Amino acid sequence: MRKTVELEKAYRLMNHGPTVLISSSYQGKANVMAAAWTMPLDFSPPKVAIVIDKNSFSRSLIEKSGEFVICIPTVQQEELTTAVGSCSGKSMDKFSEYKITTEKASLVAAPLISGCVAWLECKLIPEPHIQNTYDLLLGEVVAAWADDTVFSHGRWHFTNDTQRTIHHVAGGHYLHIGDAVTPDTLAD
Repeated sequence: MRKTVELEKAYRLMNHGPTVLISSSYQGKANVMAAAWTMPLDFSPPKVAIVIDKNSFSRSLIEKSGEFVICIPTVQQEELTTAVGSCSGKSMDKFSEYKITTEKASLVAAPLISGCVAWLECKLIPEPHIQNTYDLLLGEVVAAWADDTVFSHGRWHFTNDTQRTIHHVAGGHYLHIGDAVTPDTLAD
């Protein structure tokens, strides 16, 4: 079940480096893309950094609307993630082409992608120099959600292999998140 994540802990949704789906919407046009170059950036207020090429359709929607959603897909969405990351939404509606179901976000117009295990609703922090020079976009997280079967009490706990997050490592290959471990502290 989708539960609210405290904004102070929203960074934990991305801290393990998953490949994500980024949804965007502006004036009735929506898109979704895959991104591996994303990261939490700050705690309070929570911020994120994402790299999106200046020529992409998603980038234009984000810059026009001033908002986006980071959705964290699972192993079950690996093929979908590859598909939406391999084509442009300029000439096709990826939502209908790939039969992507969505849910309404609470504070932004961009949709939440169903089946993901976490979602971060973000408002773009305009930084024209870094956007134009490095294709780096910053966002303030204004709402965060997670599936409580895999994220609760501020922690990930993957017990079902199909709900593990995916991590793109290049050339169309992914790794799946592994088991959590707690190392023993070093003895004096």
